[in-house]
Amino acid sequence: MKAQELREAYVEFFKQRGHAFIRSASLIPENDPTVLFTTAGMHPLVPYLLGEKHPEGKRLVDYQKCIRTGDIDEVGDASHLTFFEMLGNWSLGDYFKKESITFSYDFLIDVLKLRIDQISVTAFEGEGAIPRDEETAKIWNELGIPKEQIYFYGRSDNWWGPAGQTGPCGPDTEIFFDDGRPKCGPGCGPSCHCGKFTEIWNNVFMEYFKDADGKFTPLEQKNVDTGMGLERVLRIMNGQETVYDTELFAGIIASIEDITGKKYLEDKRAFRIISDHIRAATFIMGDGVVPAKVGQGYILRRLIRRASRYLSKLGSDSTDMSRICGVVIAEYGGSYPELERNRDAILANMAAEEEKFHLTLRKGLRRFDEMAEGHAAGQTLDGEQVFRLYDTFGFPIELTKELAEERGFLVDVDDFDRRFREHQDISRAGSDQKFKGGLADNSEETTKLHTATHLLNAALRKFVDPDIVQKGSNITAERLRFDFNLDRKVTPEELKQIQDYINDVIRRDIPVVCEEMQYEEAKDRHAMGVFQDKYGEKVKVYTIGDVSCEICGGPHVNSTGEIGGFKIAKEESSAAGVRRIKAVVGKFD
Repeated sequence: MKAQELREAYVEFFKQRGHAFIRSASLIPENDPTVLFTTAGMHPLVPYLLGEKHPEGKRLVDYQKCIRTGDIDEVGDASHLTFFEMLGNWSLGDYFKKESITFSYDFLIDVLKLRIDQISVTAFEGEGAIPRDEETAKIWNELGIPKEQIYFYGRSDNWWGPAGQTGPCGPDTEIFFDDGRPKCGPGCGPSCHCGKFTEIWNNVFMEYFKDADGKFTPLEQKNVDTGMGLERVLRIMNGQETVYDTELFAGIIASIEDITGKKYLEDKRAFRIISDHIRAATFIMGDGVVPAKVGQGYILRRLIRRASRYLSKLGSDSTDMSRICGVVIAEYGGSYPELERNRDAILANMAAEEEKFHLTLRKGLRRFDEMAEGHAAGQTLDGEQVFRLYDTFGFPIELTKELAEERGFLVDVDDFDRRFREHQDISRAGSDQKFKGGLADNSEETTKLHTATHLLNAALRKFVDPDIVQKGSNITAERLRFDFNLDRKVTPEELKQIQDYINDVIRRDIPVVCEEMQYEEAKDRHAMGVFQDKYGEKVKVYTIGDVSCEICGGPHVNSTGEIGGFKIAKEESSAAGVRRIKAVVGKFD
């Protein structure tokens, strides 16, 4: 089975069961301060999971591009990926457990032709006031899954959410492929890491709301949120050992072999790192991100530089990664047209960043020479200096060890490893805290800021440049942050014009009108859209008099007067050719 065949089979199966197909959202979350990237199919749908009406209805299906960055340093083994695709189907207050589980069973058995003995499932064992999910187990059993293939696990395995401190949450049922090998021991099951079981699908039943006191109450709108990993299923369907053995990576790996003159089997880990990182970087750049020192741009830079290091390890010192980007674009452009549309920018940014990193490496070599001065053969380079080489110049520990060995030095690897683990812990804690901020903060303050962002977007085009478009947006309860394309500073005079204009619009108390319409009609009205490939046939358009007309998922105030007031806090550079404005709303003296 080919990847596109799997995408099409999944979408068609659910379309036949009343689901509307929606396009993949951007990898850059729209107005979501909690995550750097879209990490699951549910992120773009949060407003609708919370009760907002989706233009396409209550049943949805998609394939969503995702990025997860918590384990970048683990990429290179048989399973970790930075970029992946998630097939998903959704019920927004429509069907629930029985229909969802039946759909999953029918797709696995009737479409993918898996045998019942190849499927094991899990359910929530219950905790406190939340009962054991016997209903889910019963449905699976009645469909034909034997009781010995149904497992109960606790909160860490079979519970989702809430995304923030409060919000929708509920039990899930995870579906695993059993490869048929004997169990590794008496406790072997889907939660075991022996490799016998591979998770392929997760159906989340959002039926509770957790409040600030930790109390769970039943939701009025019960939703189903599912996710099936395309790469994992493709591996299983084709009987391959790892996801890197699937056709998704064949062309990429072949291009690396051509560039380096090495074969995949000679250094699988290096090939996998390069393949994964360049694939992920291509998609990130395809959604408008450029390498930078912070945020999404920092992750992009880290991926590119790590891939470049491993190309060097394979013997390639030329800047050839844009050639590999071209392969990614060619293979994925049909499913994700934004890659073809942004081809020139992707290739140019990749080539520029790779060249910049080669200069950085040369600086790092000079720093190593300085660090090694005064050390006699047999002496040990301390872990702090070695880690600084890694952290500041991107030097992998392997390269430092090789250089040290050539000169007869030792490296305190244990000290380096300790510092590296501390660095990872801090990074992961920061990511966790970012996620805990609340994926769907529809508070009064953030609602005001959402609408203020539309006004800012319109004002920038009116007073600065009519070709300005949004390059990123981040909203917390305290402020908005808006990124836009511009190759110069916004002058103080322009900032004053923007601020005065927005406050005038607020004083006029203009109604904010929401309409559902066909996407083509929205285009005819010249409605602004941030990521045009994310929209389905129907969209929501928010119009603010003759000031602003934008495609958006909300939430928004009823009229501009509710915003109170608008004040620009800062204007600065975000990345090459991208400026950033931070602003606050409220009553100001």
